[in-house]
Amino acid sequence: MAEGAEEGVGEEEAGSRDKLLPAAESQPPESKTPKALRQEAQRKWEKHVICLALGVTKTNYVAGRKGNRSRGGRLARLLNRGGGGDYGSGPRPQPGSRKMLPTTSMNSRLQGNGALSSRDAARHTAGAKRYKYLRRLFRFRQMDFEFAAWQMLYLFTSPQRVYRNFHYRKQTKDQWARDDPAFLVLLSIWLCVSTIGFGFVLDMGFFETIKLLLWVVFIDCVGVGLLISTLMWFISNKYLVKRQSRDYDVEWGYAFDVHLNAFYPLLVILHFIQLFFINYVIMTDTFIGYFVGNTLWLIAVGYYIYVTFLGYSALPFLKNTVILLYPFAPLILLYGLSLALGWNFTHTLCSFYKYRVK
Repeated sequence: MAEGAEEGVGEEEAGSRDKLLPAAESQPPESKTPKALRQEAQRKWEKHVICLALGVTKTNYVAGRKGNRSRGGRLARLLNRGGGGDYGSGPRPQPGSRKMLPTTSMNSRLQGNGALSSRDAARHTAGAKRYKYLRRLFRFRQMDFEFAAWQMLYLFTSPQRVYRNFHYRKQTKDQWARDDPAFLVLLSIWLCVSTIGFGFVLDMGFFETIKLLLWVVFIDCVGVGLLISTLMWFISNKYLVKRQSRDYDVEWGYAFDVHLNAFYPLLVILHFIQLFFINYVIMTDTFIGYFVGNTLWLIAVGYYIYVTFLGYSALPFLKNTVILLYPFAPLILLYGLSLALGWNFTHTLCSFYKYRVK
């Protein structure tokens, strides 16, 4: 019994000595796991991004932690609202969730009554977006021509990838339509060059070519484009939206972008590729001539219908977008009828262009 008591006293003394020793001596430091290091780096990165977004320095943040009524104080309360204490003391988001990094969304800008603040509402109106787009139209240094050229390439090879980028723009900038006019500028250049080539192939003079260029740019592209975009904008909002709401509507700018996307392959096929076959194949008044010409027209118009369908089917709040593919049936019927009757579409187009510039 005495020995047991002595052993108990010895253990109590050893425990008291351990309490008096520094933490570094009593418990050796444990190396952090890679997962813990990643989580710590993630927390530091989130705090850094939020500070940059709000324009708060580290000094202001520390001062806000001490209770100062400043922007740093609001940031400190924002970061610590998950729980008391230091940043990150609240529940952390799980890896792979959409809240790992701060993002801009409509819900984050909503007020308590469910409406946008006056500043955000003014910034997201159609007039504000149109003003921003037109303001950048003549600022070429702010345009991303490389990305616009990438879109033009993929409109031929994989149009779905182009509309996938429209989804990213909606998530980051809260609009479906383009905010960079670089695509429109490159399309205008393509239109001017191809029309000049068309005038050269048809043996038009200088002033006749300029007149044809003005007709093609302002009537065929812009005028018809505005008409088609407005018609598709009205039809999609009237009959294709799943539920009628202000939050679920097709932007007119997006409808115009869809038209430009669909118009570009048609322009390249009919105003560029076809130029190499007009004088030597298509205009020969033979079956091979109108077969090649009408086949190019079939491909070009088919591209326009398909890219238009992809543009509206990419919107998650639209229904029954498959009806946009229905024009394929009359298109194929008209193609077969033209071959049977010997109707050369390209010959008709050239005659119409010459009639315009008289």
